[in-house]
Amino acid sequence: MATGTPTRALFMLFGGTGDLALRKLYPAIFNLYKKGSLSNDHFALIGLSRKELTDDEFRAKIIDSVSSEADQPEQAQAFASHFYWKSHDVTNNDHYSELSDLADQLEAKYATEGNRVFYVSMAPRFFGIVAQSLHDQGVLSTNGGFNRLVIEKPFGRDYASAKELNDALTSAFNENQIYRIDHYLGKETTQAIPVLRFGNPMLEAVWNHEYIKDVQVTLAEKLGVEDRAGYYDTAGALRDMIQNHTLQIVSYLAMDQPNSFVDTEIRREKVKALESMEIYDAEGVKQNFVRGQYGAGPDSVPYREEPGVPSDSNNDTYAAGKIVFNNHRWGDTPFYIRSGKKLADKQGRIDIEFKKPLVDIFAKGTKQPAELQGNVLSFYIDPKIGVTLSVNTKDSEQGLHTETIDLNYLQGADRAAQVPLPYERLFHDILTGDGTYFASWPEVAAAWKFVDPVQKLWDQEPGDFPNYESGSMGPKAADDLLARDDNQWYWPHNVH
Repeated sequence: MATGTPTRALFMLFGGTGDLALRKLYPAIFNLYKKGSLSNDHFALIGLSRKELTDDEFRAKIIDSVSSEADQPEQAQAFASHFYWKSHDVTNNDHYSELSDLADQLEAKYATEGNRVFYVSMAPRFFGIVAQSLHDQGVLSTNGGFNRLVIEKPFGRDYASAKELNDALTSAFNENQIYRIDHYLGKETTQAIPVLRFGNPMLEAVWNHEYIKDVQVTLAEKLGVEDRAGYYDTAGALRDMIQNHTLQIVSYLAMDQPNSFVDTEIRREKVKALESMEIYDAEGVKQNFVRGQYGAGPDSVPYREEPGVPSDSNNDTYAAGKIVFNNHRWGDTPFYIRSGKKLADKQGRIDIEFKKPLVDIFAKGTKQPAELQGNVLSFYIDPKIGVTLSVNTKDSEQGLHTETIDLNYLQGADRAAQVPLPYERLFHDILTGDGTYFASWPEVAAAWKFVDPVQKLWDQEPGDFPNYESGSMGPKAADDLLARDDNQWYWPHNVH
């Protein structure tokens, strides 16, 4: 159900018939329309690309895109009636003048109060061109409404290119008008992390190096490169998953408590955490990061034999690393991160391993010694959603024997069906102007500064590929990384 007054808005979506728009974006906007978060009468959307389409042809695509979410066919048709198409070349200034005229007409027709959302679902090389052209050619609202620019990842290939892009964006839009979208920040569990941490004093009291042994973030994918070789072979796991999704999750786990739960305060604490990460030199990268590339497996070909992948590709399909925070809260507590393709299972999760008691009174002084295990708090991100806490207790046998049991909450099918999908959540926040679950430029900059030395070394030195079998959990070196600290990956050794 919607809360507050429904938002009026005019959307302009660059890349209007792209796969992302049809699969994710239009259904997300439709759900906001159904629930009343988006004003049913006072919104419109202009789809843009170089394709030649009529409004009716575009609307047919929209109906097909949202039909599975519609309560009845008429609902999808009514929604699609607000959609308009314009063939648009982002490098042609005249096209922006035409776009401005159409925007003014629709703004008057639907009484959108000057609120404009510009969503750029195109190749990153066009982000800056679109932003500057919108500004220079007079497409931005000037009558009291909001202007909000939404861009997809990747945000640059390194710090230098990201800064160049950000400079282009901020020459046309203010930082608080820019929404760098990351769908992992729209996921239920990711958004629950601050509440679980700061809403439960018993957790926040032990959320530091004195009690936590290590933190593990796993974003594992079962699929391979699929049909994304053209993009993926120039990105790899480090750029595609670690620099953005993974480090954003880490920032919510590592940050200090903000003064209040508003986007400016939250971002300030996230930036402090990210900027306190130790940046490794070349030797530090070798000691603390592991890369991999999948080989053959049951019914799977090696990465280098995938369609569109060069036979000598040095691209990483797996990346794992150790993060050390140079601050008082975390001391010597390591954060281990990993992400890869063609792994044993699809699993997004966080495992927080707590230290064992300093004195284990059950390990001595009894006729039947028992050993306590460290508690583990696990957050399930995807595909399961929930929280599990492993605790020590006595088993039911005669005498003193301990065992570990799980206190868990996993969302059932009924609850899961009610949970908004990530893009729906994020569109809602864009409309309300809430930047909490979007990456700010200082966060992006800190993440690139951490990742750049790793990528630079990997680009310079060929990997010993392939080095893990499809269907495994990655290269052995990733296990060795933790073993050097007398640790091991909690999952899948201890699968719930």
